[in-house]
Amino acid sequence: MFGRSGDNLTVNVPISFVEAALGAAIVVPTTTGTVTLKVPAGTASGRTFRVRGKGVPTKDGVGDLMVTVNVIVPAEMSDEARAALEAYASLNDTVDPRKDLLAAAKAGE
Repeated sequence: MFGRSGDNLTVNVPISFVEAALGAAIVVPTTTGTVTLKVPAGTASGRTFRVRGKGVPTKDGVGDLMVTVNVIVPAEMSDEARAALEAYASLNDTVDPRKDLLAAAKAGE
């Protein structure tokens, strides 16, 4: 469950699309129990948060716990959830998350 990077511990924690979009307080495991981590609204998958003092104890102190959140997309959803997501998509149909990537690729041609 935990990885290590120097004095820091690492952990990957799944979060839902709703938690990532709206923000949430999530419970994260540590080696000594759990902590509550505040995930701000608009958090992208792969973002890493630092929980101070929850890493590896050393002679100089304690490292940190580096928490990387991964947004989990549901494989299945109810008809109501699908309709709500389609309604959301229709409100945001002008947003193209690949616009800058494609422009940079074209400029490099």
